[in-house]
Amino acid sequence: MKFVIATHNKHKLQELQRILTPLGIEAITADLSEVEETGTTFAENACLKAKAACEETGLPAVADDSGLEVDALDGRPGVYSARYAGEDATDTQRIEKLLGELAEVPAEKRTARFVSSICCVFPNGDILRAEGECPGSIAFAPAGEDGFGYDPVFLCGEKTFAQMTAAEKDAVSHRGKALEKFNLVLKDYLKK
Repeated sequence: MKFVIATHNKHKLQELQRILTPLGIEAITADLSEVEETGTTFAENACLKAKAACEETGLPAVADDSGLEVDALDGRPGVYSARYAGEDATDTQRIEKLLGELAEVPAEKRTARFVSSICCVFPNGDILRAEGECPGSIAFAPAGEDGFGYDPVFLCGEKTFAQMTAAEKDAVSHRGKALEKFNLVLKDYLKK
């Protein structure tokens, strides 16, 4: 089955392809229009992106909206994770802003979670949704060479996401958990 992945983020695309391929889904890309993420939740933004991609391509479209919620920051950066340090900020600049805001926060109060909301829209209008979370905490300094976004400062157990192999991250990540749930929802949907 062929699905278009509604993202312009090459790292997210690679992660989604890596997780979806074993489910029998050919995850393809397309030159999609940029969608303004006006939703107030990850689920709303994922659906905005999936609907737009489905309309543009005529194919089932899968979109993920995900981000980091930090308890000491009342859930920020949340849906603004990618734009937290400004529209064109780099991953390094976003991490620096986050660490700066948490500079006086002790280790035990640096709890956080990554959240992923998956939405799949079919050309007939049917919509499938799934969500996943990965609890963790924010490190005091970046560590690791892999991953993207906030991965170098997100501690899950003793390692940051950036210190994990792709397989280790997929096994515990918010996106991996959301896609596992999506797989079950999709299997039920396809049986109908």
